[in-house]
Amino acid sequence: MPGNSQRKGAVRRKGKGNTAGSGGRVRRGLEGKGPTPKAEDRPYHKAYKAKQVRDRQSAARPRRTAPAKGVGPEWIFGRNPVLEALQADLPVQAAYVAEGAERDDRLRDIFKIIADRGMTMLQTSRADLDRMTAGAVHQGVAVQLPAYEYKHPDDLLAEAGPRPLFVALDHVTDPRNLGAVIRSAAAFGADGVLIPERRSAGMTAAAWKTSAGAAARIPVARATNLTRTLQGYAKAGVFVVGLDGGGDTDIADLPQAADPLVLVVGSEGEGLSRLVREACDTVAAIPIASAVESLNAGVATSIALYEVSRARSGR
Repeated sequence: MPGNSQRKGAVRRKGKGNTAGSGGRVRRGLEGKGPTPKAEDRPYHKAYKAKQVRDRQSAARPRRTAPAKGVGPEWIFGRNPVLEALQADLPVQAAYVAEGAERDDRLRDIFKIIADRGMTMLQTSRADLDRMTAGAVHQGVAVQLPAYEYKHPDDLLAEAGPRPLFVALDHVTDPRNLGAVIRSAAAFGADGVLIPERRSAGMTAAAWKTSAGAAARIPVARATNLTRTLQGYAKAGVFVVGLDGGGDTDIADLPQAADPLVLVVGSEGEGLSRLVREACDTVAAIPIASAVESLNAGVATSIALYEVSRARSGR
C-alpha cells in the first residue's frame, strides 16, 4: 500500500521523527501567479525605468503620417516659405509661432502681415509645433491653409457660360505645373481646370503659391475617371482637343477654337495617355524647334490658351 515502508525494497528515511507538511499552503500560494514578469515590467528593476523613459520619448516624438492626397489642410513651415505664402496672399486660416522663437526681420514681417489681415498669431510650444508639422524643420513658425474644396466635373460644366473653355490635365504630377496652369487659365478667361483623382497633382501649398492667387478665382474639379468625364463633356457639346507634339493641327489654326472647348494637356514625359487621346475629337500641336523635345504642361497650356483667346476675340 502507498506509504507502507515495511514492504520489500522500501527505504526508511532517517529523520527526527514525524515532520509537518505545508498543508498545501505553498501550492495554493503559487496558484494564478503565472510566469515570472519580464525585467522591464517589474517596477523595482532598472529595465523598467529605462522602458518608461523610452515610452515618454516615443510619445513626445511627432508621428509621421502620410497625408491623404488632395484632402485635409495643408501646412507651410519655415520663415522664408511662410513669408512668401503670406506675400502671395494665400488663404491662410491659422498661423503659429513657437514660444521663444528668435525674432528676425522675416518673423517681424510675418507678424505685420498677419496683423494687417486681422488675424491672430497663435503661440504654441515648440513640441506642439513639431507635432503639427510632422517633425519638419519649421524654424519656429508655420501657417495652415484650409482643405481645398474641389468642384464636381458636372458642376464645373453647369456653372460655365454658353461658350465654356476648360483645361484638363492628364497625369500632370508636379503641383507647380498645376499652379502655373491655373494661373494661365485665369489670365486667358478659362472657366475651370479639370484633374483626375489619381496620379495627378492636387491643390497643395506649392500649387497655391505658383498660381499667384489665381486658385482663389478659378475652380478646379476632380474626375474619378478622366476619360469618361471627357466623353461626357463631348456629349454635352464641348469639343475635346488634345495637345501633343505629334498633333495634326496647329493650335493657332484650330477651327473650333471659338466653340465650347476643353484643352487636354498631358505630362511632359509621357504626353497624353492612350485612352484620353482616344477620347479627344482632335489632337493639336504647338510648333517648336526640333532641338527641343517638348514643353512642360504649364508652358504648353499658356501658349495654347493664348492662341485660343486670340481666335475667340477675332484677332
